[in-house]
Amino acid sequence: MDFSKSEKLIWNNSSYSGSRGGNCVEVAEGQCVLVRDTKHRELGHLSFQGPKWTNLLNVLKR
Repeated sequence: MDFSKSEKLIWNNSSYSGSRGGNCVEVAEGQCVLVRDTKHRELGHLSFQGPKWTNLLNVLKR
C-alpha cells in the first residue's frame, strides 16, 4: 500500500535516537505505517498496515 502523492509524509525519529540520529528508525503514519533506517533513507522503507504494525510493536515490547 502506497501513500498518495498528495499525502505529505511526516517522518518521526525514534525517541531512542538522541539528537544525532544514531542507530535508529524513522516512522511515518498515514494510510499505512512506513519505517526506514535513519542512516540509509535512500534504501527505501518497509510498509505495514495498522494492525500488523501494532502486532509488531507488541512483540518488540516483550
